[in-house]
Amino acid sequence: MQKILAQLAAEIRIRPDQVKTAVELLDGGATVPFIARYRKEVTDGLDDIQL
Repeated sequence: MQKILAQLAAEIRIRPDQVKTAVELLDGGATVPFIARYRKEVTDGLDDIQL
């Protein structure tokens, strides 16, 4: 799993912990617009394009 997170992070040019947090939120049922608007502090500012 770490290898996949690292590869995604490199492709999007973000940190692996941001990818991990976004994946956890998405797995939990959150939508991209919800995360982009209301969970910026958790993802450290990822926008809807990056998500």
